Amino acid sequence: MNSAEIRERFLKFFEKRGHKIIPSASLVPENDNSVLFTTAGMQQFKPYFIGLADAKKDFGTLNTASIQRCIRTSDIEEVGDESHLTFFEMLGNFSFGGYWKKDAIQYGYDFITKELGLKIDYVTVFQGEGEVPSDTESEKIWRTIDQHILIKKAGRSDNFWGPTGEEGPCGPTTEIYVDGIEVWNIVFNEYFQNKSKGLAPLKVTGIDTGMGLERLAKVVQKTPTVFETDLFSFGQILSDFDERTKRIILDHSRAVVFLINDGVEPTNKGRGYILRRLLKRIVTHYYLASISKKVPMNYEDILRAVCIKYKDIYPSLDLSRVEDIVRNEYIRFNESLPKGLKELSKMKSIDISNAFLLFESYGLDFDLIKELAPKETERLTREDFEKELKKHQEISRAGAEQKFKGGLADTSEMSVKYHTATHLLNAALREVLGKEVVQKGSNITPERLRFDFSYPNKMTDEQKKAVEDLVNSKIEANLPVSFKEMSKEEAEKTGAVHAFGEKYGDVVKVYSIGDEKNGYFSREFCGGPHVERTGILGHFKITKEEAVSAGVRRIKAVLE
Repeated sequence: MNSAEIRERFLKFFEKRGHKIIPSASLVPENDNSVLFTTAGMQQFKPYFIGLADAKKDFGTLNTASIQRCIRTSDIEEVGDESHLTFFEMLGNFSFGGYWKKDAIQYGYDFITKELGLKIDYVTVFQGEGEVPSDTESEKIWRTIDQHILIKKAGRSDNFWGPTGEEGPCGPTTEIYVDGIEVWNIVFNEYFQNKSKGLAPLKVTGIDTGMGLERLAKVVQKTPTVFETDLFSFGQILSDFDERTKRIILDHSRAVVFLINDGVEPTNKGRGYILRRLLKRIVTHYYLASISKKVPMNYEDILRAVCIKYKDIYPSLDLSRVEDIVRNEYIRFNESLPKGLKELSKMKSIDISNAFLLFESYGLDFDLIKELAPKETERLTREDFEKELKKHQEISRAGAEQKFKGGLADTSEMSVKYHTATHLLNAALREVLGKEVVQKGSNITPERLRFDFSYPNKMTDEQKKAVEDLVNSKIEANLPVSFKEMSKEEAEKTGAVHAFGEKYGDVVKVYSIGDEKNGYFSREFCGGPHVERTGILGHFKITKEEAVSAGVRRIKAVLE
């Protein structure tokens, strides 16, 4: 049974049992800054578990199922063994006050044993710990379903899950093991854990399950590791690599493709830093193999193979976007890599100071340094490295305090013009496409602007022309650009729009384009800088409009 059939059987199984099938959310969580990435299937459903959203209203049912793409980054250095992955897909079924333990356990048992024809080795249940009592109810349910089933018990470290992020729903679990592998984790969300780790009962209990597709495929297809399943069949082009290197490239290539497809770009912090680390590991292993085994540096081939493999499942995968970003990053890193490796080879021992020198001067990340020189870095810890990195970032941040918010690469004359143009573009999009358009982010350089916004559909040529014409008409009108400082509450009353996810102080600046007499075309919360009148911007032209992730579009534009 291949992975496509596993997907289909899972979704049909739960659809027949009254579950609404929900598409995978983006790897970049919306409205949840407590985590960098989507790490579990339940993440997009957190509002429904804690009563902030109504599943019955939104889905027509209290029960959903999904196959969610996920990223977990805590074990990047472990990737290369038989099981660790950074990117994976999670099959899950969820209930927000609908069914409870009996149905959830029965569904798990039926799908594993009847739908897939697998034999359960044993199951685990929560034995009780601290203020949370033993889950005797689940134990009784398992005995009712199969009186001969082997049941093991464990505490919070094994059989209690959640929350995702700093706070959220959580609860005891029961897990299903097949061929010695945990394939399905059924979580009974009974509690809400706050940031202080305190637990309070949820008003409505919920079911949250997770079953890794890669692990399940290994069990179903009876392969030695997950890397021999059909999910990694694109890895055949890596036949010249040793097993560990092959696994690293296979895993990281999937993660890179899907991160870029969900709008992440390489940077030196946050999500972009994780993407950059993964790309550096790919390039470094290709480089080392090209020297030791004369393997060609065809990293583009593996990324192309990933896109081809997953295109049917994720039609929005954009190979050209992946290639553009990876090519630029490769050029950037490949210049310093040989020098960095040469410098590394000279060091007999590596402490925090020369480790940071390798990172800052040559781009070698902590995990790469540890991997390439394990003996020399025995005393080097990630904690010390992160402290050093944070110290340097604070120094850099202090030197950049004068820079303005708004995604500017600098405050050059052209960047300021492009920044002003984003205000015109935002207002034009809201006028042409509707007021539901919300800015999701921007990035401005002296060469172009990039603007992300919420919109469910690809823009038509007519819509793009209408936006261009509207922006250019406001440029030709030579409208005044002004700002006023006011309280955040007063600013909100003006109807001024603001960027998605941005945090504002009690006092804000509101930039206006136009005037009160003739009507403002644009009013936004913003720190600046801007031109004084729109007439100096030049001709506005959209060069590209594309998908970033589900429900988010991106426009790239230039001033000619």
